[in-house]
Amino acid sequence: MPLPQDISPINSELMDSMARTSEMDWIETRPGMAYMKILWIAPESGRWAVLLRWKKGYVAGAHKHLSGAHAFILSGRLQVRDGTLEVGDYVYEPNGMVHGETTALEDTEYLFICDGPVLYYDDDHFTGYLGWEQLQRLQNKNQAKAAAE
Repeated sequence: MPLPQDISPINSELMDSMARTSEMDWIETRPGMAYMKILWIAPESGRWAVLLRWKKGYVAGAHKHLSGAHAFILSGRLQVRDGTLEVGDYVYEPNGMVHGETTALEDTEYLFICDGPVLYYDDDHFTGYLGWEQLQRLQNKNQAKAAAE
């Protein structure tokens, strides 16, 4: 029986996004301490997904989520606010969540999916901003570097 309406895509260029993480290089974001693999960037919505690898002792500064974010711990442990996230733990942080530093208590890998940017700050001013545009620039730079080698 035919469908009651046409559900074919308007844009024939639409396709699934797949990241073969085993074939991706880690991008060093803090020398010797923090690395990422950029899995997905969606400029149309501002969403993005990364795989993060933090060495024991790495500290991500205080920040505010300017959108919702999801994290799933694959290995290691993270100190987040008053709690500890361990292997298999999942946390959702809503838009507007403000919290202090996040610390890797062990070498840690985790999946981080964010619906928009994150704003970093200290007691005096903003120290950084991470959104899809910064990730796109980082990915382009890393691809250009790899092509030149």
